[in-house]
Amino acid sequence: MADEPSLGELGRLIQALRGDVRDDYAQINSRLDRLVSIDVYAVEKAALLKDLSDMEKTVQQLSAKHDRDIAAIQEQRIQDADRITQTRRWLAGAVISLLGILVPVILFMAGGKS
Repeated sequence: MADEPSLGELGRLIQALRGDVRDDYAQINSRLDRLVSIDVYAVEKAALLKDLSDMEKTVQQLSAKHDRDIAAIQEQRIQDADRITQTRRWLAGAVISLLGILVPVILFMAGGKS
């Protein structure tokens, strides 16, 4: 019987065990307080999925607008190149026509003085 604990020691051990259990429950409760309920999680997840869907639509719209803008810029460049080519052709034609008129007049006037 000398190895068996006394009633006082058993009481202290039980009190210590109760204190440990209380501490464990307090830790569990503090962790549970930080958890989100399933209803709140479901609502937040649905909102997140809606936001992602809206962002995806926005990205698609912006991508389509970007493609249209690029096509418009390329078309404008082609039109500008055509306009420059036409202006050069007109200018070359005007200069050649002017020379065609002035050269004979100059030659006639120069030939008449000799």
